[in-house]
Amino acid sequence: MSLNIIRRAASRVVPFTVRASTGSQRYIHHSSSALFATAVNNCSRNLLQRSFPSFLHRYYSTKPSSNDSLLRIIETELQYAVESHEADESEEVPQGFPFEIEDHPGQQTITLTREYQGETISVEVHMPDLITGEENDNDEGNDEDEEKGNQSSIPLVVRVSRKSGPCLEFGCTAYPDEIAIDSLSVKDPENSEDQIAYEGPDFTDLDENLQKAFHKYLEIRGIKPSTTNFLHGYMVDKDSREYITWLKNVQKFVQA
Repeated sequence: MSLNIIRRAASRVVPFTVRASTGSQRYIHHSSSALFATAVNNCSRNLLQRSFPSFLHRYYSTKPSSNDSLLRIIETELQYAVESHEADESEEVPQGFPFEIEDHPGQQTITLTREYQGETISVEVHMPDLITGEENDNDEGNDEDEEKGNQSSIPLVVRVSRKSGPCLEFGCTAYPDEIAIDSLSVKDPENSEDQIAYEGPDFTDLDENLQKAFHKYLEIRGIKPSTTNFLHGYMVDKDSREYITWLKNVQKFVQA
């Protein structure tokens, strides 16, 4: 609608206003101005609605709804995770536990440390590898390795060092009531990382008596089933705590 059409429409209305009213010219002037402004506003509004309806609908309805749907699902999962964690009993450090625990929020590991007869023993404990047993309900086998594969476990890296010189590094896997030594190597901090050190033979290839002696060596230093069984529960609890923190961080990002 052009401005000329609007003016013509207003001019036809003004005489009627003059005839119907005994008011002043000032009243006529304001009435015609108001009619003109109303007509322009209606024209502009109709033009905007005809030109941009699909764009406005997409911007104001589709964009927020996708985030809202995701946030609702995150909120439900977060509530379930919190309730499940609260229902589980937190692992308390048992009396006489030989190590000091250093947790690392936001990371998958904790560190244990202790001093023993001039040695420093540090243990890097990783998140547990949980096995529910459902995957192996139909499996049959009595092999020892297969039995271990059906059990939950936690990986450990045990380092025994002194004030100077090399250290012993054990790669272990802790099962319920049992600890397996997977590897043993001598680490020299003075050697360049570019050099390829000899890592030693596979631990299982060692003489059986030597294997038993190394198991006893670690047990004396605190790496024994009573220690690792507690660590298993502690790391399961840590996994739940880290998952809740992760969900909260994702929620904050989506809300921003």
